[in-house]
Amino acid sequence: MMDLGLRGKSVFVAAASKGLGLATALEYAREGAKVMLASRSMEQLVDAQKEIQAATGQQVNIVQMDVTVPEDIVHAIQTVVAQNGGLDVVVTNAGGPHGGGCADMEDADWNQGFELTLMSTIRLIRESLPHLRSSGAGRIVNISSISIKQPIEGLILSNVFRAGVYALTKSLATELAADRILINTIAPGRIATDRILQLDGKRAQAEGIPMEQIQEEALLQIPLGRLGTPEEFGKAAVFLGSFANTYVTGQSLLVDGGMVKSL
Repeated sequence: MMDLGLRGKSVFVAAASKGLGLATALEYAREGAKVMLASRSMEQLVDAQKEIQAATGQQVNIVQMDVTVPEDIVHAIQTVVAQNGGLDVVVTNAGGPHGGGCADMEDADWNQGFELTLMSTIRLIRESLPHLRSSGAGRIVNISSISIKQPIEGLILSNVFRAGVYALTKSLATELAADRILINTIAPGRIATDRILQLDGKRAQAEGIPMEQIQEEALLQIPLGRLGTPEEFGKAAVFLGSFANTYVTGQSLLVDGGMVKSL
């Protein structure tokens, strides 16, 4: 069995009360890390905490945080450092901006997408950096989307700002290398989460066709012929943010069943 070097390490996972954030936090807990979950909803955080503790037997901590509120980010990072005695791994994440094309978006929509998707990542990393440097070899994983490689129709905000997150990853890989901090982006395709159901439902309604048709057509684009599972995604994310990863930085890993065909 590969030792990921995570036992006792302090890990912070944003937007971790459900979906891919929760799946990633669960896998870190399984590796024996000291995990802190952050999310806007305290009720959902408590449920996620109970779920992870029941599945792993590991104690996890929680902190309420809205990624669009800078003061919340400062408080959350200070809390994980105080409770865990430092910070070794940061997983940035946020709910996706709302869908639509360019003609559908006003300035307020662009500003909201910018704050939610790009600025939240910048602020989380910036606030974490002093503590990651102190750890001696920090890890950053940015949860993004396959839209960094192949734009998704009807998700103009996500396409634009997630590409910005990947540009940030590439830039920081060089900037942080001297501090032995590795940073990577993980890009999910169609993973079986509530977010996929929400987007499929919205598209079906807009086009006036059954959601089942949307889903069947989408599966035809995936060589493996199925949706990915949150667990599959979580395991990949945890490797990138582990200490078994010692030489991968500035990269994007697509977890998409082969859906994106670009080189």
